[in-house]
Amino acid sequence: MTLRFYKYQGTGNDFIVVDNQTNEYSFLTTDQIRRLCDRRFGIGADGFMMLNQKAGYDFEMKYFNADGREGSMCGNGGRCITKFAYHLGIHRTEYRFLAVDGEHEAEIDTDGIVSLKMQNVDKVQRFHSDFILNTGSPHYIKPVSEVMDIDVYQKGRDIRYSKDFEAEGINVNFVEQVSDDKIIVRTYERGVEDETYSCGTGVTAAALVFYHNENGFNEVEVKTLGGTLTVEFDRLGEDHYVNIWLCGPAEKVYEGSVEVG
Repeated sequence: MTLRFYKYQGTGNDFIVVDNQTNEYSFLTTDQIRRLCDRRFGIGADGFMMLNQKAGYDFEMKYFNADGREGSMCGNGGRCITKFAYHLGIHRTEYRFLAVDGEHEAEIDTDGIVSLKMQNVDKVQRFHSDFILNTGSPHYIKPVSEVMDIDVYQKGRDIRYSKDFEAEGINVNFVEQVSDDKIIVRTYERGVEDETYSCGTGVTAAALVFYHNENGFNEVEVKTLGGTLTVEFDRLGEDHYVNIWLCGPAEKVYEGSVEVG
């Protein structure tokens, strides 16, 4: 079977994307997807996405982690699949699509920046001196100084596989506050089981924890290994965040075909 694929990246978070509107790739198995995402024996990617047809929506986003298993929401993936939809000829002023965590809206501006509306957040759990919240995927936020000196792989893995989180897994974000409205984030991502260049839901979670306006509109600039993202949101009160938008670049890298056996 020949698979026609497209490679996209959003601040270095890279994905294999396929047009599955006719369901021709729905047969793919967990092992096949895992091998496609393998960086030595496959195409190589942090995740795999199918763009499906869905009544009442512009499309449906089906996301798989690099281990081949269907994953929770991926923010950068949502921005990349929106740009992919545009390249397929689905042109909208505002996109509405369905993902595993529900309905999302997205926009593409004239500079190609993709803004994705995330789900509201109404719970932030304190965990010792750290934080846990769900922005479509579960995230552990650990404030640190000198984040670029952190061994993200080892320390992230230690938390992800600790007795508190081993069963379900959690994404681990190390966050350095640069100023009131600027942070640096590095993420150990479950499913990839390594540090990724950027994690959209993790960037969003970190920005919410590091809000600078007690109530009302917030805009946080987030630097990742792969580039800079912006998170905009309204804080309505203790642990209550709405109108959350993840904004940044999403670009096609290349396209090609591969035989899948």
